[in-house]
Amino acid sequence: MKNPDVTWISDSQPNPDGLLLDAYSQTVIRVAEKVGPAVVAIEMEPSPRSGRQGRGGGSGFVFTPDGFILTNSHVVHGAADIEVTLPGGRRYQGALIGDDPQTDLAVVRILAPDLTAASLGDSAALRPGQVVVAIGNPFGFQWTLTAGVVSALGRSLRSQSGRLIDNMIQTDAALNPGNSGGPLVNSRGEVIGVNTAVILPAQGICFAIPSDTVKFVAQRLIRDGVIRRGWIGVGGQNVGLHRRVLLSHGLGGEGGVLVQGVEPDSAASRAGVREGDVLISFGSQRVNGIDDLHRLLTEDAVGKAVKLGVLRNDSKIELDLTPQLAASLAD
Repeated sequence: MKNPDVTWISDSQPNPDGLLLDAYSQTVIRVAEKVGPAVVAIEMEPSPRSGRQGRGGGSGFVFTPDGFILTNSHVVHGAADIEVTLPGGRRYQGALIGDDPQTDLAVVRILAPDLTAASLGDSAALRPGQVVVAIGNPFGFQWTLTAGVVSALGRSLRSQSGRLIDNMIQTDAALNPGNSGGPLVNSRGEVIGVNTAVILPAQGICFAIPSDTVKFVAQRLIRDGVIRRGWIGVGGQNVGLHRRVLLSHGLGGEGGVLVQGVEPDSAASRAGVREGDVLISFGSQRVNGIDDLHRLLTEDAVGKAVKLGVLRNDSKIELDLTPQLAASLAD
């Protein structure tokens, strides 16, 4: 005899959990159908001067209808030859338009008809717990899809070149070798990150470069082929500031850059920047986050003394800072 206090769900009645799972599945399917046609496989032959051995490869995605493709710098850096394979198997010669090891981003172009382009979303709107989908070519298994959530925001990660990449997205969407350069996509089918790294041997700790950084870097690479930027030698992450702190120091905006590390013999080290400081201004410009700082550290800033606004132990101080040319361009 059935317990009258228990509600039984028969096969003919809707299952709330089943409906939620179906909705989740449909969301992932829509994302795959929208963005999948823009995802490409990239193979490269290194030049003798690059020091790289054997063919390499990874993923990328078309982000303009006229054939510009985003991928990781470490996928195509030092390439003598690049081949791009589209969904369906069409192959095209790729030309390296620009390469920025400091953010591990690169732009490649192909000349091909009838391309599907993925759109870049707003990574600043991301929140931990949001569903995300990664698409790429792990271990040569082309157009593989994995799903997960945004695990954390504002992470710092040292790239293969040894430089710190700031403001990274951490996700548990499974990534493997070959996923590098592929898109990380939100539930609306917008690319909110470029997949770049996994932490081994950990499982479920993967990282992507946020789309707001990607937009800035891609625009400069298409225009100039390289990003000439100032460098001050700090690793940091975005941090929110309490309203009381903002009001007491007369600051607009909502945040700053929490310094997590200072490179030895760098501009920041010579200026007296310390771990735990919060950077809030650069000259007369307010710094609300990493992207603000990147935009201000242009080639024009190199060699010019500037006042760096810092919060330290609730006190606001100014340090004399002279940015230097980023090492990748000074070599």
